[in-house]
Amino acid sequence: MQEKANEDYAKTTDKQVNKNILITGAAGFIGSHLAEKLLALAYNVTGIDNFDGFYAKEVKKKNLHVLLKNKNFLFHELDICDFRQLEPVFSQTQFDIVIHLAAKAGVRPSIEYPTDYYNVNVSGTLNILECLKNQNSKKLVFASSSSVYGNNEKTPFSETDNVDYPISPYAATKKAGELLTHTYHHLYKIDVINLRFFTVYGPRQRPDLAIHKFFKLLYAHKPIDVYGDGSTGRDYTYVADIVQGIESSMYYLDKHVNIYETINLGNSSPIKLSELIDSIENVTQKVFIKNYLPMQMGDVNLTFADTEKAKMLLNYQPHTTIQEGLKMFKAWFENQIEKK
Repeated sequence: MQEKANEDYAKTTDKQVNKNILITGAAGFIGSHLAEKLLALAYNVTGIDNFDGFYAKEVKKKNLHVLLKNKNFLFHELDICDFRQLEPVFSQTQFDIVIHLAAKAGVRPSIEYPTDYYNVNVSGTLNILECLKNQNSKKLVFASSSSVYGNNEKTPFSETDNVDYPISPYAATKKAGELLTHTYHHLYKIDVINLRFFTVYGPRQRPDLAIHKFFKLLYAHKPIDVYGDGSTGRDYTYVADIVQGIESSMYYLDKHVNIYETINLGNSSPIKLSELIDSIENVTQKVFIKNYLPMQMGDVNLTFADTEKAKMLLNYQPHTTIQEGLKMFKAWFENQIEKK
């Protein structure tokens, strides 16, 4: 229902076909799904990605394959940390909305490489804001993360909760990004919606993330590492629901001025690690080999989104259960195996 409402809005928006959208991180998991959807809605989409070596470049190239066939998609391979490369993209096109997804992701590697995470997630975001302040239309959707909540004892996590205690460099850089967007909203009247994503999964998911990694090891008959006793919980959110939330944020920004909001996008239904493992076994009819290990530094005990604000402002209504999402991921994963 939410998806239909979004499509109806897109059809009736004035001169919709002329809307110019910039997506940073367009070759990534969420970015490629979002670009595909916006192109289907007749937006002009410009994508930026630097094919960061965190995982194979070929994976991201495959994500771009369909997009590059669309005449309304323009792609730039560049690094947001390089202002000299980035600035001409903004000077050549007046973007109606910028959707900033590009970032170095992952809690555990951020502990090992904190400087890299700071450079991309903070300095790179600063470069985006510096470019955006000179645009006629100053509207930004910024991808933040549930990791900013740290080990918040109050559940579900609300946007009004204190997020001054991140427990990983990755989380700290996302909090820093939110602070920067507020500064530029105050100084340059940039309209901003910060979206705190909660454990996004689905087709094209990064290979280092739990569900993708678990499937890969399960089908290869190799053991999975289970950190802790299985009681940690995550608010797994299917990628199509996240894309709908981003779309709705765009429409909200398009209709309002002087906006600065921070909004959770989650499923508001956390699942324990042990339950996730059981669910994957049920969906695949396969059995994991488990290797139990201590909890990792930087990992939080639970993520749990309070989505009332998203429902109120964006009419956000995630509809994909973990069982449905795992079935769709299984279909995609097995299709990838068949193509090899």
